[in-house]
Amino acid sequence: MCSLYRNICNRGEPVLATKTSRLTANHWGVGIARVEAGRIVSVDGHPADPDPSPINGNIPGSLNGAARILRPAIRKSWLDKSRDPVPRGRDAFVEVSWDRALDFIAGEINRVRTDHGNESIFAGSYGWSSAGRFHHAQSQLKRFLNTVGGFSYSEGNYSYNAALVMMPYIVGPFRKHVAEATRWSVIAKHSDLVVMFGGMAMRNTQVSDGGVAIHRMSNNLRSCAKAGVEFVNISPLRTDAAAFLNADWKPVHPGTDTALMLGLAYVLMSEGLHDLAFLARYCVGYDQFEAYLTGASDGVPKSAEWAAEHTGWSTQDITDLARKMASNRCMISVAAGVQRADYGEQALWMAVTLAAMLGQIGLPGGGYTVGYGVNANVGNMERLFRWGTLPQGTNPVTNFIPVAMISEMLLNPGGAYTYNGAERRFPDARLVWWAGGNPFHHHQDLLRLHKAIQTPETVIVNDLNWTAMARHADIVLPVAAAQERDDFGAGKSDNALIPMHKLAAPPGEARVEYEMYKDLASRLGTEEQFTEGRTPDAWLRHIWEETRAAGAQHGVSLPDWDTFHVGDVIKLPDPSPNQVFLAEFRADPASNPLPTPSGLIEVFSDTLAGFDLPDCKGHACFFPQRDFKAGEGDLFLLSGQPKTRLHSQLDNGAFSLSHKVRGREPVLIHTNDAARRRISDGDIVELSNSRGRCLAGARITDEVFEGCVFLWTGAWWDPDFSAPQARDRHGNPNALTHDQRTSSLSQSPASHSARVSLHRFDGEPPDITVHQPPVLYSDTDPD
Repeated sequence: MCSLYRNICNRGEPVLATKTSRLTANHWGVGIARVEAGRIVSVDGHPADPDPSPINGNIPGSLNGAARILRPAIRKSWLDKSRDPVPRGRDAFVEVSWDRALDFIAGEINRVRTDHGNESIFAGSYGWSSAGRFHHAQSQLKRFLNTVGGFSYSEGNYSYNAALVMMPYIVGPFRKHVAEATRWSVIAKHSDLVVMFGGMAMRNTQVSDGGVAIHRMSNNLRSCAKAGVEFVNISPLRTDAAAFLNADWKPVHPGTDTALMLGLAYVLMSEGLHDLAFLARYCVGYDQFEAYLTGASDGVPKSAEWAAEHTGWSTQDITDLARKMASNRCMISVAAGVQRADYGEQALWMAVTLAAMLGQIGLPGGGYTVGYGVNANVGNMERLFRWGTLPQGTNPVTNFIPVAMISEMLLNPGGAYTYNGAERRFPDARLVWWAGGNPFHHHQDLLRLHKAIQTPETVIVNDLNWTAMARHADIVLPVAAAQERDDFGAGKSDNALIPMHKLAAPPGEARVEYEMYKDLASRLGTEEQFTEGRTPDAWLRHIWEETRAAGAQHGVSLPDWDTFHVGDVIKLPDPSPNQVFLAEFRADPASNPLPTPSGLIEVFSDTLAGFDLPDCKGHACFFPQRDFKAGEGDLFLLSGQPKTRLHSQLDNGAFSLSHKVRGREPVLIHTNDAARRRISDGDIVELSNSRGRCLAGARITDEVFEGCVFLWTGAWWDPDFSAPQARDRHGNPNALTHDQRTSSLSQSPASHSARVSLHRFDGEPPDITVHQPPVLYSDTDPD
């Protein structure tokens, strides 16, 4: 029931462990690392992967780079207890011994939980960290903190939080439904048309949380193209659809996808192309929605003419697409990025409503999917069973925040807010501990976050490199990278198990986090509770045995740990190769009801209407973007996952650096927008608005929609506090994005709703500093 890639599909020499070449696993795929003199010098993709990610090329340079954290360090002002401290993010650090750092941390944990309670300990720990099953940053930290009374935490994610909160009211839990997405092999066989709101960016499909052994998306989409499936790319970026799809590129003004869907729905309704039988049997609330669509409820018909005014499409194009969708087997795809905008929930709800009006939900190749292209595996693969994992234990603290409300929490401790229909309050976070992520990448309005992070009494960060978050810490702990410890990889939606070898020793005094927490737990009297008497190797064997037992229940016989760990990738069966989303519901809605209040698709939700929110009504609605109404700059700023790295991970690696422009992140500018501003390809440009400024390298192209600029996410924030608005030297788009939420329902990030001004930067641009360490002192220095 399982197979090993022993000779890598007859492609040449086996890649099993040798003295110089060994396996590792990352969120972007399997790596074959070459080690010389105890240092990783290269990492290539696995030969069995038809489309391996070049992100592996960042590993050697970043792990061996100048920004690597080598010793525990304490912010100088915090250590000195200065009455006039240098703000976090600007201060120097003093390198100290591990004993001294852990003594400080143990003292702070005891002080905060005694004086303020465990709710005042906030474990941020949002991020992808490493792909290993045991050395998982969040699990390790949360397990440790649960042994000392718990912590406040965040809920949801930055990628698709609006869907996590909104979709259960309409169709059911998003995580479950995205795992049940119609397979691309089914689309190739049955679909005529795929309409992609937000495109289907191949760069996103390099990665998958926990790992991906085989990158299948390119081949599966090529099969669709070969079968004659037509694609429409409704994205401001032409390259959000692979060139081989020959997609019809039809961009809309950012933030108007919901308006376009309403215009399409109006055409279906007015021309009698909507499936009333489907709406009657499988849905509730269509009549209330239709009153909004026609304007009976608000006096504004959402006609094709109305939609054209908002979107930039012609009335005829809207009408033609509606008719084409109704006359063909049509799959509606909504990219995760579409919801990361003002009122992003509405595009999700409207996509479901539009698909319901077409009446193809539950048919092979028809209906809708939210999340195609969000990672490598949606629609391509799922895991057969749940892998073993490190248990986190039980957290006695129940207070949490929506993930994107960090700044609000820190600036308004104890303050009230609305979330998911309930009134909540923020914890009073006196101690913040962050591991496995970088909020100065994920979060919006970085100057506001910089201000907010000054408020806790103590900030602790575990990291590999001196990222912006590490520079905002009081205590910095250097930790081993995934390639510097033994583990195994197994993606949350993948079908492979991958040995992860310790390829090199951690540099300097960097440590495996488990051993660090063990020593800290010993100081706090919880060592036995944390370790359960197990070493890292014993935990790995325990978790592997859990995985073997789960496999046996599914007819899979896995080898023992020692055999597995010296072997190659193990590939497991595909649990549902011909999956069709909501097919069972369509076949018999009475026997297979949805987990909604009605058991049906809720085109109108009494529950959501009952919340009486100003920005999320009882059915899908259109709201104009905030920055547009506020009169910010004349260009829409869009940002997205780059092809050169995963988020901000390993930004100082060779592959990431190779695509920068004079050391800065590239920004895509339309030819006409550049000409009006006398900007040439390769120029350094400045982007600005009321929230911030940043420098970037101009890339002039017709691949981006005129009136928009596209700046990749993940460049390490490098603020120049001597420049206006602490101008970022490096090109981080979150220096410019607003920190308002999508709505008071889900409180999700709305990073795609920013507008900016743009001009050429004249003069000598400042040097990039963030890929070098901050000023460091030794604790043995007499000064």
